[in-house]
Amino acid sequence: MSNKFTELTRDVLFADIWEREGLSPRERSLITVAALVAMYRLEQLPFHLQRAVGNGLSVEELGEVITHLAFYSGWPTAASALNLLADIHPAE
Repeated sequence: MSNKFTELTRDVLFADIWEREGLSPRERSLITVAALVAMYRLEQLPFHLQRAVGNGLSVEELGEVITHLAFYSGWPTAASALNLLADIHPAE
């Protein structure tokens, strides 16, 4: 990854956009996971699934989101996302 891309990710995306007051981190995670599933962005999905759990979504809720998306983004996108979700474990 380029240094500038890393800087923008850290300083703009996560330090600014993710911290805005209009939505909670939980809501932002829900939106991000839904977008990544729908766009079939499997490389970024594990990070954001784990982040979603850290932001208060349960694995069960994420499973419901992904199952719901199967009917809107396609069966293969949901099946692949559910496989990745199976590897996510909440911190204990």
